[in-house]
Amino acid sequence: MRGHEAAGAAPSAVTTAAPARARSDWATLGRLLPYFWDYRWRVGFALSFLIAAKVANVGVPLLLKRLVDSLNVQAGDPAAMLVVPIGLLLAYGLLRLSTSLFTELRELVFAKATEGAARHIALEVFDHLHALSLRFHLERQTGGMTRDIERGTRGVQSLISYSLYSILPTLVEVTLVLTILAVKFDTGFAWITGAALVIYIGFTVSVTEWRTQFRKKMNELDSSSHSRAIDSLLNYETVKYFNNEGFEARRYDESLEQLRRARLKSQTTLSMLNTGQQLIIATALITMLWRATEGVVAGTMTLGDLVMVNAFMIQLYIPLNFLGVIYREIKQSLTDLDKMFQLLEREREVQDAPDARELQLAGPPTLRFENVSFAYERGQAGAEPGRPILRNLSFEIPAGHTVAVVGPSGAGKSTLARLLYRFYDVGDGAITLDGTDIRSVTQASLRRAIGIVPQDTVLFNDTVAYNIGYGRPDASQAEIEAAAQAARIHEFIASTPLGYATMVGERGLKLSGGEKQRVAIARTLLKNPPIVIFDEATSALDSANERAIQAELRRAASGKTALVIAHRLSTVVDADQILVLEAGRIVERGTHGQLLAQQGRYASMWALQQSGAEAATTA
Repeated sequence: MRGHEAAGAAPSAVTTAAPARARSDWATLGRLLPYFWDYRWRVGFALSFLIAAKVANVGVPLLLKRLVDSLNVQAGDPAAMLVVPIGLLLAYGLLRLSTSLFTELRELVFAKATEGAARHIALEVFDHLHALSLRFHLERQTGGMTRDIERGTRGVQSLISYSLYSILPTLVEVTLVLTILAVKFDTGFAWITGAALVIYIGFTVSVTEWRTQFRKKMNELDSSSHSRAIDSLLNYETVKYFNNEGFEARRYDESLEQLRRARLKSQTTLSMLNTGQQLIIATALITMLWRATEGVVAGTMTLGDLVMVNAFMIQLYIPLNFLGVIYREIKQSLTDLDKMFQLLEREREVQDAPDARELQLAGPPTLRFENVSFAYERGQAGAEPGRPILRNLSFEIPAGHTVAVVGPSGAGKSTLARLLYRFYDVGDGAITLDGTDIRSVTQASLRRAIGIVPQDTVLFNDTVAYNIGYGRPDASQAEIEAAAQAARIHEFIASTPLGYATMVGERGLKLSGGEKQRVAIARTLLKNPPIVIFDEATSALDSANERAIQAELRRAASGKTALVIAHRLSTVVDADQILVLEAGRIVERGTHGQLLAQQGRYASMWALQQSGAEAATTA
């Protein structure tokens, strides 16, 4: 047997997406079977074709025996050509053709089931990952996780291919051959074949189980090196900023060297397995042919019987030759599937309530934060949560009004937007829209009602039109261009050679920070929701563009319930109310004029920013 290791067949230890837990192979199979229930009739037909193919395959040596025995005539006999059994030759060819025909029919019938199940599982994993909380996505390692999903999807096809197309047909054929040998000759032939199978399978399983530790280590290192490479490439600019190309190459080379050593160890143990398997098969083959030759010499067996036994052993030898590979692939496919199923079973931190209803808003709602406390780091059971962000926070944004939140970095400003979107659920207190707790409505309907211009705008690696139109996928080109004009980016887009078909690059890296932010503004303007959030919406713009877009943002917020999170105080002077947040608490609130008159924290921040702006202008 020549075994070939499948690249990436064991789970990755670097992926934090799935909790470590033991699951038997049978449990994994049980988890997979429901996906094939819709194709149960195809499974039945495929099994029928499988049995028919093996019956035809076993019939070939039997027919070959009759063909050889019928040719047992004296040399030079003029009747030799007449006794050639034309019918047997035709039947032999028909059986050969039938074997291939039934095999192809089996694969053709079952292909739809295999591909359909793989598609169903991949889509379910994709949907589930989108449904997981932001905490999961902040902790994940993208490279390792994508490898796990890729292996799991491929594992469905591999598992079906090796079990239905290799293991099951081999079992059917072995059963038929053992029965024929035991009935047609003495049971010694069946015992030799059976004993060889038992020894072969036992040896293969025990050695393969021992090798699993090396396979797992190899794949852990494979995922680790892949994650390291992906992370370095995603942070290309940071690598360049600090001139660390050599450092990254050395780190990657260390991972590759560890992977090389692990692969060599895996290949060494594979060679040991192959050698042992070959020894067992060769011993069984020699013993069988020796007994058959003795029978021919003794006259208890014909020459056709010898040919038949040899043909049976060759037919069994071919699938047995790859049984070790097949067993490993099935074990690895089950491991890969289990890893992907663990992703599917990852608990959703934020879930819709069983009785959650659709959010219905007649217009811009009144938004309230009522005694909200929150911490990103969850404490142990019975203990206080670690590093609280918001502390008993309460404020209201009346319907159609704009409230701005200002304060130093780390005060909890952006956390307000994340809680409103239900990326996390509040620890204590409640967030309500027109008196309705947002935890009592579906997340999808809640998020449809909110639009945001985030501080860090990340774009899809697609066209400008696609990224603007993402705010409302059914929008027309004219609506997309109108939104771009409102965001003051239409002229820039029109000046590029491809216009709205311009590709923005991965994460929008082909655009400047200001251009990306204006695309984000256009996207939100296109969505036109009743609630809008501007999280440092103009932080990447220059002063001239900031003043121009401020008017558009005020127009976009007009008649809507708006939450403005800002660092530059000049962007919030027109807000209906300004909240000054420090360490998760509101320390001041009022209009711009009222807060200046109080000569408190806001007034100090205003004076500091104004003096900084004057110094920049003078310079």
